[in-house]
Amino acid sequence: MQIHSAIPALRTALQGRGRIVFVPTMGNLHDGHIALMTQARALGDTVVASIFVNRLQFGPNEDFDQYPRTFDADCARLRTAGVDVLFAPTERDLYPEPQEYVVEPPAIQHQLDGEFRPGHFRGVATVVLKLFNIVQPQAALFGKKDYQQLMVLRNMTRQLALPIEIVGGETVRAGDGLALSSRNGYLSPAERSEAPRLYRVLTQLRDAVRAGARDYAALEREASGELDRHGWRTDYVAVRQQTDLQVPQDGNTPLVVLAASRLGSTRLIDNIEI
Repeated sequence: MQIHSAIPALRTALQGRGRIVFVPTMGNLHDGHIALMTQARALGDTVVASIFVNRLQFGPNEDFDQYPRTFDADCARLRTAGVDVLFAPTERDLYPEPQEYVVEPPAIQHQLDGEFRPGHFRGVATVVLKLFNIVQPQAALFGKKDYQQLMVLRNMTRQLALPIEIVGGETVRAGDGLALSSRNGYLSPAERSEAPRLYRVLTQLRDAVRAGARDYAALEREASGELDRHGWRTDYVAVRQQTDLQVPQDGNTPLVVLAASRLGSTRLIDNIEI
């Protein structure tokens, strides 16, 4: 596996490498990331991963400085997964001057996760567009666990006419249902035992909708209350349309139920498509 931090060296290394499939990450890799690498392997000739903890998508009181950085272990996992090229820029490589030109997503950036993380999706869209311009892949993979992020990036790619296929990877879960996340490492043993409740609550909500329940607001309140009664601090539980994450307008649109809630100091997100 080649490792590059400088943009010119990466571009040179990727010349003549056929169909490039790209998997951007912030490192601290888990099995969910590796599943994306395996999926990427089947979609092209050259698999490129990136590791970069992007300051632009962190709020002033979020965990940028504490975000786990495990570069050597990540490289070992990527080699085992068959990744061909790793792009691991420093902040000076990726932002040699202040990033004054940014991508401003539409109103959805202020809803759901965006309501509680102002500026987050602006930072995500900006760094991903910049990475796309550097790597110039024909396809890119993002996990469905970050459902709103996937939708924002898919719509950005379509509306800006980027010649890139955006592929969503299914959420990988632990045996008890907890969605794998780099932030799971923040959980105490007691919190880790409680954490699967988030998936159980979403599953119950999904099953209620499948059974014909249509008072979505009541279902959301019930699910949020169930979490909060067990010590969570819930930002939102929401039933939305898969295509645009808007409130459902009829019973024929594919739906997704999404949630974000804090357990102790750790903010967990999850979703289930209906």
